[in-house]
Amino acid sequence: MSKEILLTALIVAAMTVGGCSEEEVSEPRVPFVKTQRAGSVETTSESNYAGTVCGRYETDMSFQVGGRLIGRAVDVGSRVAVGDVLMTLDTKDIVQQVNQGAAQVEAALAQLRLAESDLNRYTQLYQSDAIPAATLDQYRTAYESARAAYDNAVAAAEQSRNALSYTNLIAEADGVISAVNVEAGQVIAAGQTVLTLIQTNELEVEINVPENRLAAVEIGTPVTISFWALSGETSGVVREISPMADAVSKTYRVRITLTEPPRGVQLGMTANATLTERADGGGSIILPMSALYSSDAQPKVWTVEGDQTVRLKPVTVRRLDGNDVVVEGIKRGEIVVTAGVHKLRVGQKVRTEGS
Repeated sequence: MSKEILLTALIVAAMTVGGCSEEEVSEPRVPFVKTQRAGSVETTSESNYAGTVCGRYETDMSFQVGGRLIGRAVDVGSRVAVGDVLMTLDTKDIVQQVNQGAAQVEAALAQLRLAESDLNRYTQLYQSDAIPAATLDQYRTAYESARAAYDNAVAAAEQSRNALSYTNLIAEADGVISAVNVEAGQVIAAGQTVLTLIQTNELEVEINVPENRLAAVEIGTPVTISFWALSGETSGVVREISPMADAVSKTYRVRITLTEPPRGVQLGMTANATLTERADGGGSIILPMSALYSSDAQPKVWTVEGDQTVRLKPVTVRRLDGNDVVVEGIKRGEIVVTAGVHKLRVGQKVRTEGS
């Protein structure tokens, strides 16, 4: 009897162990997936652009008066300081204009004195009732006209004297001459460009950005600048973005102000500008291409919920960025599966790093 009881117990135990083993094998294994938090540091990228050092202010200089050029003190590449005389015009004709203006002032002054004397004389006659009021009004009008003629002659003489000072072209800032358009002996007109002065007190780097990258650049964006001919790096800030593309290259000119120009930097040097670009505006997120999952011809991504289950969310692809893709449809901070997306199913439990 005891043998039968023992055999029965062994059979029950074997069935129990076999049942447990079968149940454990049938349990699905929880897969481990690679994830990324949307909106992390991977949402920015760096782009490099070749540029050229230039001055912020480039002035096309000209004389305010015309005449024959008799002196040129600068050439292309000459460095100048504030107050330096760059070019000189012949002053003979302008000196004659100054003399003519002075003579006209003297003539107008004589007429004014005569009119004043006549007005005083006829005022006394009017006061003694020797002449009518109409006669006095005529002499008063003559005096006022002479006064106006004198003021006009004085203004014209002052203009002539100013023109004499305009025969010297003066540098108004420190800089470098980048172009000279005239030679000594040439007769030039007022306002004609004779040279170009690039001011060196504020240097910039000019780059050209293609239209598909323009949205990632904005005024105030920090930039890292390096120079082919100099060691080390310096910082800069985007100051200006051209509103129109170049007619030939279809790129947009961007000016970057050098906050601390390194010693030895020269106009025309080759520079490399590194911009940390935003992935996109608004709610756009940049993810690896491997995070995309196509279902019903609709791009989607897998997100990991708080209970470690995955959920499939549709997204809109905005643009490609190398091995990355810019999408909309998920929020910053969500956990996105970036590897193994084709082996998941909705509601499946997953393991992630740190879980």
